[in-house]
Amino acid sequence: MEQAKSALKTVQTTVTNSIKDFIGADKGNKNNEQNSSATKDESASSETYETTDASTSSGSRPRQLSIRDIPMLENVQEVKKIFNRHLHFTVAKDRDIATSHDYYTAVAYTVRDHLIGRWIRTNQHHFENDEKRVYYFSLEFHMGRALSNCLINLGIEDTVNEALSQMGLNLEELEELEPDAALGNGGLGRLAACFLDSMATLGFAGYGYGLRYDYGIFAQKIQDGYQIEYPDSWLKFGTPWEIGRPEHLIPINFYGKVIDDENGKKKWIDTEIIHAMPYDAPTPGYNNNIVNTLRLWSAKARGEFNFQLFNAGDYIRAVAEESLAENITRVLYPNDNFDEGKILRLKQEYFLVSASLQDIIRRFKNSKIFSNKNKKIDFTYFPEKTAIQLNDTHPALTVAELMRLLIDEENLEWNQAFDITKKVIAFTNHTLLPEALERWPIDMFKKLLPRHFQIITDINSHHLDLVRKKWPDDEERVKRMSIIGGEKQVVNMGYLSVVGSHVVNGVAQLHSNLLKSTIFKDFYELNPEKFQNKTNGITPRRWLLTCNPDLSELISSKIGDDWITDLRELSKLRNYIDNEQFIHDLQQVKLENKKRLVNVLENDFKVKVNPNTMFDIQVKRIHEYKRQLLNCLHVITLYNRIKDNPNIDNVPRTVIFSGKSAPGYPTAKLIIKLICNVARTVSDDPAVGERLKVIFLENYRVSLAEKIIPAVDLSEQISLAGLEASGTGNMKMMLNGALTIGTYDGANIEIDEEVGRDNIFIFGMKIEEVNALREKGYNSKEYYEHPNLFADIIKHLLELNDEYMLLADYAEYLKAQERVEQLYKNHIEWTKKSLLNIAAAGKFSSDRAIKEYAKDIWNVKPSMKKLPEPHHGRPGIKNEIEKIEMTQSYSQREDY
Repeated sequence: MEQAKSALKTVQTTVTNSIKDFIGADKGNKNNEQNSSATKDESASSETYETTDASTSSGSRPRQLSIRDIPMLENVQEVKKIFNRHLHFTVAKDRDIATSHDYYTAVAYTVRDHLIGRWIRTNQHHFENDEKRVYYFSLEFHMGRALSNCLINLGIEDTVNEALSQMGLNLEELEELEPDAALGNGGLGRLAACFLDSMATLGFAGYGYGLRYDYGIFAQKIQDGYQIEYPDSWLKFGTPWEIGRPEHLIPINFYGKVIDDENGKKKWIDTEIIHAMPYDAPTPGYNNNIVNTLRLWSAKARGEFNFQLFNAGDYIRAVAEESLAENITRVLYPNDNFDEGKILRLKQEYFLVSASLQDIIRRFKNSKIFSNKNKKIDFTYFPEKTAIQLNDTHPALTVAELMRLLIDEENLEWNQAFDITKKVIAFTNHTLLPEALERWPIDMFKKLLPRHFQIITDINSHHLDLVRKKWPDDEERVKRMSIIGGEKQVVNMGYLSVVGSHVVNGVAQLHSNLLKSTIFKDFYELNPEKFQNKTNGITPRRWLLTCNPDLSELISSKIGDDWITDLRELSKLRNYIDNEQFIHDLQQVKLENKKRLVNVLENDFKVKVNPNTMFDIQVKRIHEYKRQLLNCLHVITLYNRIKDNPNIDNVPRTVIFSGKSAPGYPTAKLIIKLICNVARTVSDDPAVGERLKVIFLENYRVSLAEKIIPAVDLSEQISLAGLEASGTGNMKMMLNGALTIGTYDGANIEIDEEVGRDNIFIFGMKIEEVNALREKGYNSKEYYEHPNLFADIIKHLLELNDEYMLLADYAEYLKAQERVEQLYKNHIEWTKKSLLNIAAAGKFSSDRAIKEYAKDIWNVKPSMKKLPEPHHGRPGIKNEIEKIEMTQSYSQREDY
């Protein structure tokens, strides 16, 4: 209690808001242009380039030639030829004026050429086999950089690296020029990206459906400790990783009214129409020649440019419709603190599901099963050929829109349509937080989507009839379970998702259990067979093989390469727990990774750090329930201890925070400010020196995570028990050898089970204790008292009674941190526990998660069969004569 009091008191007295923060220092623009003085003989395939300053990446390292194929000379020559062709004919530059970005673009197109044949072959394969197709609907796809991922999964990294090296270029420096695709913010979108990687690697006919945001979430800058949001112009130079498909433009309707036509059918008329333009991005599997598709929709106006207004000089009104229409895909998560933002968000969600469902139905109608012209389209086959997974409640309108399309457009009866809808759709829930379960005001919803409100009303009536049938005298339960209504008169999208799907799953065992006992308790009691658990996972291709090549090399040198597609193989590493050389090598790998991060910190953030300190890291979305504030209070305690006792024997520690706050979330933004002010106070104190360093890294994203995660010693996973659905950052850091300090929450529980309690630092209340304390009456003032700039933080902790119970867990958190310090002093024992964490990470592969979805929800089977190379001919074609014959009798298909 005294420690908590001391920490809070220091918030009042030591943090100020008037000094410029070194953390917000401008990283600088390193996009330098360099001219080459190499020979002008364009025909020579072995031409060389002088080394260019290709936006020198911090932490560059020589590439390892090991796990992937050793480059053959002819392959290297071919890469150089294709690179030169793209530099000249795609980028339209010669080497005298080509910039570093031009070189990156040429490399990207070179690699894309290697993808295209496999991509086409995959589409042919899915069509010929007439497989069940799995569609993953997500408002976020946090993909990260495509170039490095494609090189690894295609097995051509070493070949391309060698070719560029011979031309005087550095592959890693060019990779640094690729902007992260700004299509996601946090774990939700990153999970979707991992799942696409696994679906391709496991051979499923898997498709991602999302939105092609012009600016994505936002680029975060830290100025004087405050988060400032800027547009993330990730499409400034275009992207070579997408192909537009204007031939599949789809009309999307909004507003209007619903009437009965002459046959008594509902007809949605007088609508505003916006078109959805698809852009396809390839998602390659690992070493299997399968390339699946991520299809992203971009909003386009109807193309009816008002020429009369323009000619009359009213230029603004002439283009206003186009500008307003295209706002739908302008930014991910518009601020919904006001009605206009809410409407735009609802438009985004309907735009996604309507475009995607119309596309899926088109593909179904053009599938092989109906390729015989005499075969009538039969939607009873639709559940056999289609599985749709909703990634949280954002795409919940899928239920209503699929019903509309089946009833209004395909003329199915209501009961048949609802049966098909439920068989096709499954729903993944990602949160227990009430504010994250979307609810739309009835008036707003009815105005924007009048036909869908009617359909949801019918679904609700059908659903409540079943509730009354099971509980005939329980009208209170009926009210609780209604999709429409409640005190605030809303449409509850979480309830719609549950009612309109055949499976509902949580993303960690605790989370799935809590779904059944809390927010969906009534629905579980109605349909217990619907509810499952599917613990999240991460792809080892990106989160070990790509981001940590040194550790990958060390692992493969001992147990081979099978772990890349079967992460359970890592358990074999336990055999090396007493191998002194292996432990030493593991220590060296971690140290080198920390040195690389140190270079990033110095070059990009102008911060100097000692790599021999403990790297204590919390990187994730800034939110009160994730409790970055608890970590900050611990930092203040460490600082106070050093100040009070300069001779204290503490482990030197570098504490790194990173993450974005939602623009409309003032408390989270204030927590960022507090962390930055604490960082400045600690850094400005010469008495502390290297014993404690605190850093907030701006603009957290996948490419930055790939540099941070291999360097982590201590992984902070400290949410209040019962609030973190799963987490995947905990899995990434564990896989890279970090030890976890965390509460008994989300996937931490399963990490604890896999690695053993001796190899993780668990602290704080369990969910039962949290609930008991709430029932008893938690009084945060028992733990403290008063400040200035951070009055709102103190108010949340004290006057608003500390909703996330930081102070209740604070003492136990300090004790756990003290255990961390004692263990870290024994580097051998720490590294052994690091090894055991890596060895126990097998469960947390997204391959395992996708296999479970496939078996228990989608009813599809994985295939580890490798597709033939593109030059081996089309599937089913025995020889060139047959190929010619097929061309002569060719009938066009439309299954893209």
